Amino acid sequence: MIRQLPLYDHVRILSQSPRDDLDREVYAILGIPIDAIGMDEVLNALDSAARLRRPYFLSTPNVNFIATSRKSPEFRETLLSSDLCTADGAPIIWIARLLKLPIRFRVSGSDIFEAIKKFKPKTRPLKVFFFGGGEDIAAQAAIRLNLESTRLKCVGHINPGFISVEAMSCEATILQINASQADLLLVSLGAKKGQEWLYRNHMRISIPVRSHFGATLNFQACAVRRAPVLFRRLGLEWLWRIKEEPHLWRRYLYDGLMLLRLFLTKVIPLALLQTIRTRVAPFDLQTSFMIPDTSAVVHLSGDATAESVARAKVHFREAISKSRHLIVDLRDTQQIDARFLGFLLMVRKSLAARNGTISFTGVSAQLKQIFTLHGVDYILPKDDRLKPNDGFMARFGKYE
Repeated sequence: MIRQLPLYDHVRILSQSPRDDLDREVYAILGIPIDAIGMDEVLNALDSAARLRRPYFLSTPNVNFIATSRKSPEFRETLLSSDLCTADGAPIIWIARLLKLPIRFRVSGSDIFEAIKKFKPKTRPLKVFFFGGGEDIAAQAAIRLNLESTRLKCVGHINPGFISVEAMSCEATILQINASQADLLLVSLGAKKGQEWLYRNHMRISIPVRSHFGATLNFQACAVRRAPVLFRRLGLEWLWRIKEEPHLWRRYLYDGLMLLRLFLTKVIPLALLQTIRTRVAPFDLQTSFMIPDTSAVVHLSGDATAESVARAKVHFREAISKSRHLIVDLRDTQQIDARFLGFLLMVRKSLAARNGTISFTGVSAQLKQIFTLHGVDYILPKDDRLKPNDGFMARFGKYE
């Protein structure tokens, strides 16, 4: 009998990575965490996890991830619990540039896979196991990969077919995957099903590095041609994908309309607020820490921005080490930006790894608006979340 762990037990296992989450440079973009990281850093992190045989959950969010995370808190939790979230979709890069965030390069799952094939690990070549893909896709991808002269070899594959996440989580499947002793588990089941399957079975899988790489298996098997470099650079890969796989047009239409709505109701207002803020001298953030009872309290006074993360990190580390329950007092905080919100998401992840919680108090109407525009109002108490007709948001329409 396989015991399914509750949410925080999943997070605890997912958080056992070689990298301290509080040291990650994470930005909150439309409700999900995105790491400001380049390909070389990604490859080194994956190689380190493979050598240490440490569980490492890599996610590669794109527009579809953003759209799905807004409908499914469970899916969003797979991203919040990941050890690394790279920007896959070109629109994420465009949004980052508009908001002046240092996320400049797209690091997609397919690009990571191609880079791993050329990467020279510090010990030995890496072994990969394919899970998913259409009929015979995984088998064909394995054959083609093993005929190539690369540093990556396929040691097994399974195509579970069109069954539920629960059905494809049976013990026989997990045992076959683990028996391969691979270094990398490449999943291709569709974003929602793939992420949830990885999240559900993370503590049962012994392969250290695991990720859902989307259409990578199709590209490797040459079942679908990947968009030319020019299309990718222009952010038109979606158009090429529709040409190659016409049935995808509905998904891209839905995701595109969702992105347009978010761009108008969140990104543009954020950019306007950011322009206004640059004309006002910032208030340096001061932090203090105390444990009045069973919970630790970190009090923030001033502007919580990227420049203040390093200083704030000291008190947050101490608070996490001494209590599983943290209260962040924001009554004297005037502003908060995408970097500090990303840091708070990592604080939340670190606490969840210890079966802990984070809560907020003293959240002003102005801060509620900022949390909402960044899409992370879900970490606030329900009573503190902005309503669609409240203040600033009323001028930009319904935000869900």
